[in-house]
Amino acid sequence: MRREIVKLAVLALVGLAVFYVLTMPRGLSDDEIAGLPEGDATRGEAVFWAGGCSSCHAAADAEGEDRLLLGGGRVLKTDFGDFTVPNISNDAEDGIGAWSTGDLANAMMRGVSPDGRHYYPSFPYTSYARMKPGDIADLRAYLATLPAVAGRQAGHALGFPFNIRRGLGLWQWAFLSPDPVLDLPDAEPAVARGQYLVEGPGHCGECHTPRGFAGDTDYARWLGGAPAAEGDGNVPNITPGDDLGDWSAGDIAYYLESGFTPDYDSVGGAMVEVQENMAMLPAEDREAIAAYLGVVPAVGN
Repeated sequence: MRREIVKLAVLALVGLAVFYVLTMPRGLSDDEIAGLPEGDATRGEAVFWAGGCSSCHAAADAEGEDRLLLGGGRVLKTDFGDFTVPNISNDAEDGIGAWSTGDLANAMMRGVSPDGRHYYPSFPYTSYARMKPGDIADLRAYLATLPAVAGRQAGHALGFPFNIRRGLGLWQWAFLSPDPVLDLPDAEPAVARGQYLVEGPGHCGECHTPRGFAGDTDYARWLGGAPAAEGDGNVPNITPGDDLGDWSAGDIAYYLESGFTPDYDSVGGAMVEVQENMAMLPAEDREAIAAYLGVVPAVGN
């Protein structure tokens, strides 16, 4: 009997050791951090709008310059619990004013905080993992030019087992990858640029693609529409045909610029803020997004 108890104890210790190793936060290497370039704030502004930072981190009713006040506070109510959006303003105490470029790169590309904790994927680092390190350096430079906003936001309200943050290490092992979603080796330059914007900083798939039981993205139905993360309703299918109907690339680009559909309807819901962000991009980037959406495999509703 004693021998069996010892065996069980050893197995338990081995299991705990394996869990500890598999769930360790895995940040960028020292060489990767050292290789980050010096950021350029002018280029970083475009990255900021492509990434939709203000859509989550500014106040829900923010307009004009208030969209640059990134004090957080919105609450995202999901099936996994309530996620409170943090302050990412330039405040050194309550925001990210004291962060280095490496800190931001680890957060966006690896989902790891400066103090070595996992971030929940309500922060879309599964898309940001595909970003170029230079773009993140540029974004850090731009964020440093924005106002500091005092006030640290409350933590998330999550039940068991989702409140065990360490367990996210297993989730990241399974679902976090910097690889592109589509294999487009011979893509035209515009399509390649659009792929980068959609799959990376634009994180379009986070809303427009359905998810599995673990909250993972169902890449077999990439951009094929999904239930809304909050409340009722559905997020449209933006693959060719279906919800987009016979929209041309020009129609898509114009919609992202103006908010008007080909039949003179206007953007609504959560897409309002996304469209406002897209309108801040250079015209060629909106055209590139439209070009990429035109080659995405069609998914039926």
